[in-house]
Amino acid sequence: MTAPPFESVLFLCVANSARSQMAEGLARHLFGDRVRVQSAGSAPSRVNPYAVRAMAELGIDLTTHHSKSVDTIDPDTVDLVITLCAEEVCPVFLGRARRLHWPLPDPDRKDEPLTDAQRLQHFRATRDDLRRRLEALGVGPN
Repeated sequence: MTAPPFESVLFLCVANSARSQMAEGLARHLFGDRVRVQSAGSAPSRVNPYAVRAMAELGIDLTTHHSKSVDTIDPDTVDLVITLCAEEVCPVFLGRARRLHWPLPDPDRKDEPLTDAQRLQHFRATRDDLRRRLEALGVGPN
């Protein structure tokens, strides 16, 4: 993979528990030290255990991650902001960073009666979608 066209990226969603955490883990894995990677949310909660499981399948460890507030992120440390909200209102991030919006449904689907296996499958699908998008983003401007 060639050097990405940005030096730092921030992934935003509401709880900073699933989509943005998986994106952070994938971006760190794909971009290494070439890109500063952060994630945050407007109402941080906890890292979802299904996100941890889905990422562990790729050998990416999220067990040391924690949910962070968007208010703790210095706008001067961000070149690119990627919002991941679909059905909810994404947090606002002030600053001059370039912005992309990847509307991905919350893989937890809290309001649906799902088995553990079905819920994990939604996390895998989100993880795989994020990976495809990040791989495409890392090879040139989008």
